[in-house]
Amino acid sequence: HVQLVESGGGLVQPGGSLRLSCAVSGWTYIMAWFRQAPGKEREGVAAIYTRGGITYYADSVKGRFTISQDNTKTTLYLQMNSLKPEDTAMYSCAAAFRYRDDWYNEATYGVWGQGTQVTVS
Repeated sequence: HVQLVESGGGLVQPGGSLRLSCAVSGWTYIMAWFRQAPGKEREGVAAIYTRGGITYYADSVKGRFTISQDNTKTTLYLQMNSLKPEDTAMYSCAAAFRYRDDWYNEATYGVWGQGTQVTVS
């Protein structure tokens, strides 16, 4: 049974950087970061297909965020640079266990972490 535990959130000034981590306790096919701001729907931020390392990003974060995993595939990262106030949200990692091409769809994922708050102000 895969479990996900996020860390690394916090308060940062606009233009600053944060790195989120997600500890993964088992095998996965796709790993992703989602975020949800108050009053808004949850949105997919970035995903990595763990076999080949192919990555995808939401247009709003391209060029600023980088998703990666360590060599053992037990930790997922989200490096966030040039942060903006509109990046403020609860960030959650998610795991999928079979191939789907709609990485941005919540329904693709079967396990979620508890979330970590990122505030840019």
